[in-house]
Amino acid sequence: MAHIPDGVLSLPVLAAGGALTAAGVALALRKLDEKTIPRAALLSAVFFAGSLVAVPVGPSSVHLLFTGLMGLMLGVLTIPAVLLALILQAALFGFGGLTTLGINTVNIAFPGVILGALFLPFVRSSSPVRAGILAALCGALCVAATGGLIAASLVLSSSDYVPSAKIVLATYIPLMIAEAVITGFAVAFLKRARPDAFATSFWS
Repeated sequence: MAHIPDGVLSLPVLAAGGALTAAGVALALRKLDEKTIPRAALLSAVFFAGSLVAVPVGPSSVHLLFTGLMGLMLGVLTIPAVLLALILQAALFGFGGLTTLGINTVNIAFPGVILGALFLPFVRSSSPVRAGILAALCGALCVAATGGLIAASLVLSSSDYVPSAKIVLATYIPLMIAEAVITGFAVAFLKRARPDAFATSFWS
């Protein structure tokens, strides 16, 4: 459950999520130009399509996020890329909600931005195999961070959500493994086929 629906979270949590997302989008727009739009649009579409396929895990469900890959390739542009996909999913399929767009963007996109910034220098300077391993770790950590942020959003809204938060954290463990494998192979391939894909940093 990466898409928190309307009517679940408290107003302070929603307001904080909205403010952080607005600041992130403002920063990202400074990096957006005719050269970066195609890459951002492509990865936004990947996130949009991948997150439509939900796999039931216990009482909840999970879906691929690709935010580790997005963070490495888009940096801060991950924020508007994820936000746009969330808007379309909420409007077209009823996933998540409109009032939770800000906090959902924070929970999903911000781990990719932060961890992508930390891992990018090492991925850039590594061999394809080592870069794939590092990217796999980045992808897994992004999923873990998203699960933690979702759980925190629930708990900060109400102590009644503590049991649900624990379930959310548990369901993200298998997703960490799947995300690590996919991100690792994708980055290893790109390092061989298009090493320039990681030549530029868009996170600052």
